[in-house]
Amino acid sequence: MNFAHPDYLVQTVWLTEHLNDSDLRILDVTALLTPELENHAEEECFSQGHIPGSVFFNVAAARGVLSDNDARLPWTWPSMTQFEATMGEYGVGNDTHVIIVARTPREGLDSGTLWCTRAWWTMHHFGVHCSILEGGIEQWEAEDREMTTDITMPGTAKFTAADDFSKGLANKDDVLASISDGSTCLVDSLPESTFDGTDAGYGPRKGHIDGAINIPFRSLLQSETARFKDADAIYRELGPLLDRPKVITYCGGAIAATVDAFALKLLGHGNVAVYDGSLMEWSADENLPMQTGSVNE
Repeated sequence: MNFAHPDYLVQTVWLTEHLNDSDLRILDVTALLTPELENHAEEECFSQGHIPGSVFFNVAAARGVLSDNDARLPWTWPSMTQFEATMGEYGVGNDTHVIIVARTPREGLDSGTLWCTRAWWTMHHFGVHCSILEGGIEQWEAEDREMTTDITMPGTAKFTAADDFSKGLANKDDVLASISDGSTCLVDSLPESTFDGTDAGYGPRKGHIDGAINIPFRSLLQSETARFKDADAIYRELGPLLDRPKVITYCGGAIAATVDAFALKLLGHGNVAVYDGSLMEWSADENLPMQTGSVNE
């Protein structure tokens, strides 16, 4: 089978051929996070060499360019006003095609896949025409394609966000309703050891939200960065979810959850949302149901 939306991914050959397109903007979302969730990737990765024409786009910091700086939790979605201002600052207009790129300097939270899909999920739902470079900067370098240390100034633009951007978001009440509504599928994107409570979670309580099934985001990847499995392999993991009227994905902080959500979009599911608070919010409230146990028990 083929992806329903193959244009959500681009290959290195395509990007090489389009590097000089006037309507193209390349945003590098590489992460190198400190324990305080500050991102040092610009000075330690990007400045050492990047794809020509790319601009560093600090999504990964707790209060990054696509996060609400006034929110209690890190990585909370921005307001429409903030998002429009950020796009304008980085030269992204409504006719711009944004290519999201990254590398993976370390495994874990610095996964380039996570930040590519998180950036895509937010930008796509606000109405940006955006795609992810499959294989990331590692693939680009492996093919001996050009790298540079030159700094590109993006200029400014005018961007008007889509009114229905919130359709990609779920909140606590949406998740509570999903537990008993019989039609929504709740997906935990974290590793099995986190899902079943073997490993520590993202807050005072271990385990997963009641009613969730476990599809670890890494089960959808061939390798880092953003090297996805082919459509047949992803369908084997996610195919049964395509018949569910709605899917809500979650993880610790709504980052890994965007990998599963993005893969569902590749397959053509039209009603997928990411729980923005995820376990950072849910596990902190003892009134909200959680459980431990084996996968899909």
